[in-house]
This record gives sequence, structure tokens and C-alpha cells, in this order.
Amino acid sequence: MFNRFQHPKFAQTTNSTIMKKITKIISVAVFALFVTAGYGQKKKVAVVTFYANKMVEFKELGLGSEELIKNILDLRDNPNFNLTPLLEQYHTNFFKEYSKALPFELLPETTVVDSKKYQDFQPKYDLTEYDARNYLNYGNYKYIYEGPLGKDNEKGIAKLFADEADGVLFVNIDFAFEQGFGIGKTMSIKMRATTRIALYNTKGEKVFAFSESERSKKTGVMVGGIPVVQPEKILPMCESALTELMGDLNKRIAKVISKTNKKL
Repeated sequence: MFNRFQHPKFAQTTNSTIMKKITKIISVAVFALFVTAGYGQKKKVAVVTFYANKMVEFKELGLGSEELIKNILDLRDNPNFNLTPLLEQYHTNFFKEYSKALPFELLPETTVVDSKKYQDFQPKYDLTEYDARNYLNYGNYKYIYEGPLGKDNEKGIAKLFADEADGVLFVNIDFAFEQGFGIGKTMSIKMRATTRIALYNTKGEKVFAFSESERSKKTGVMVGGIPVVQPEKILPMCESALTELMGDLNKRIAKVISKTNKKL
């Protein structure tokens, strides 16, 4: 009896069909792996500033006397007004906790701030030695202005790391007095801690920028219309405000990022 399954042409056709199917399956699998890897790979971002502003803002008090301005400057220059532990705490939390809410990976800090090109970078409108005292940089970070009229800085530093990162991130914290309760020129005051986080792509175009803030639980006093500006009084208020801010900052960041339409 003739068995068509043993015919050479049938066997050849069958083997050819099987090979085509296997090739197709492999091609689909490789393509799927490529697509998955492409979409699953996170963008990389370089953090280029991380500092605290030592000039405590006072505009919310509705004051601007020469005495108050002098007191704020004296506070800035007082070694007992040491914001370093607060900045270090915020830095640790940012890189270990808050960065997890960001939809990209951060380059190792040493790759960024210890590089010669970063240290050689000259921001436009660089600070005078006197103005530089306003800012406390973490580690080897430089002060690089970001914001209104900061386009040259944003484009310059973004271009500097374009080969290694998909964008650059600016991070800072500052503090401001706020009115509490009282009558006339005698009242309580509180401190507000604010962090600004801003991301720019490799062209220096803003992807997002937002600020989150929180008030201190600890209070100070204003006597005769002038806040008592002494390190032992102000520093605990700053610490209290920053503690409140850091409480659920990772959730706040995640919420803000989820509403951001523009991507790297």
C-alpha cells in the first residue's frame, strides 16, 4: 500500500513548513524581547544641584526693616546656625527613599559631581564670594541657578551630561518665616520648609518643576514687630519644618509626577 507520509517530497515539504514556523516563532520572541527591554529600561538623570538656602525669607511677615535684614544676614553668617545636619538628612532621604517615586534612575553622584567637567562648569551670573554665603551645598555640588532667566545654565549643564544622561535634576530646600497668632506687633511665628525639584531634558527644556512645603510645629516669637532671630531659636524651627515636609514627601512626589504629561 502507498504511504504518502513516506514519500520524499512530502517529508521535504513538512520539514520546510516546520522550519518556517520555528523561524517565525523565534523572530516573534526576539522582537518581543527587544520591545520589552526597550520599554522596561529606565531613563537616566544626573542630579546637578543639591543645596540649602541659608537666607531665611521674611516677606510673609510684611516687614522689611534694616534691623530685620541685618539680623537675617547675621543669622546666615553665624556658625551656630548650622544647616548641614538638616541638609544631610534630606539628601539621605532623597536618594534612598524619594528617588524611588521618580520614573527614572539617578546617576551615581560621584560620576556627576566629582567629574572634572562638572567642577569646571561656569554658570552664567556666577555668585560673588559674598552672595555664595547664602547657599550651603551638599558635598561637591556647585550652586547653579535654575528658574527665570536661568536658561543658559539649564541648557549648558544639560548639554554637559547629554552623553551619559537623558536629563538633569536640580534640587534645593529653603526656609521662610510665617505669621502665627498674636496681636499687633507681638505674635508667634512659624517656619516653612520648601523643596524645589526641577527636571530638564538634554536640550535644556523643562520637563517638570514643582515645589512642596510644610510648616513647622515648633514656633518662635515676634516682639515689637521684629522676630527673635537667634540660632538656638530658629534652627529647631527649621528642623521641625523639614521633618514635617519629609513625612510623606515620597507620596507627594509620586502624585505630582503622575500628573505630568511631558516626558524625557
